Amino acid sequence: MSKLVIGLTGGIGSGKTTVTNYFAELGVDIIDADIIAREVVAVNSPALKAIVQHFGHDYILADGQLNRALLRSRIFSHEADKLWLNKLLHPLIRNETIKQTKEANSEYCILVAPLLIENNLLALVDRVLIVDVSETTQISRTLLRDSSSEREVKAIIASQTSRTVRVNVADDIINNDDSSLSEIKTAVLSLNEKYLALTKMV
Repeated sequence: MSKLVIGLTGGIGSGKTTVTNYFAELGVDIIDADIIAREVVAVNSPALKAIVQHFGHDYILADGQLNRALLRSRIFSHEADKLWLNKLLHPLIRNETIKQTKEANSEYCILVAPLLIENNLLALVDRVLIVDVSETTQISRTLLRDSSSEREVKAIIASQTSRTVRVNVADDIINNDDSSLSEIKTAVLSLNEKYLALTKMV
C-alpha cells in the first residue's frame, strides 16, 4: 500500500492526462477515476442494465457499449436525470477507487479524478495537485479533442468546481496554459522528488 495518495485534478481540457503519463513513466501507480467510471458501466454490468431501464435502449450502441455522447448530452440538459445517474454511479466508483488505492504498491500513488472535489473524494487523498488553465484554454483544447459543441463544453465547465475553488484547495499546482511538454515534465520531476521526500516522513 502506498504511503501517500496524491489527488490529481483539474477542469476539462487542462492537461491532466499529460501530467499523469509523466508520473506513470516514473513508476508511480495511477488510479484513474475515469477508467473506473467506464468499468462500472461495462457491457452487461448491473449499472448499465439500470441505465437502459431508466433511459431506454437508444443509449446503448450496436456493440452493447454505453452511448456516452448521447448520455452526456441528456444529463447536461436534464438535471433530474443527472442526479439519478450520479446516485447510481458515484457509490460504485467510490468503492472501486478505494479498493484500487489500497492495492497500489508505489511509494506514493496518484488518484486522477476530474471531479475529485465535486464528488467529495478529498477524504481519500493526502494532498491535492491541480493542473490549472484558463477557461479559454479549456474550451479551445476540448473543442479540438472532442466532438462536443462549444455549448456542451461550457456546460461541462459550469458543472465543475470553479477554478478559484480548485486553486484554493490545492497543495500543489502545475500551470499548463502556455507550458511546453518539457516544462510540464520538469514540474512533474520536481513534484516526484517532493512526494518521495514526504513518504519518508510518514
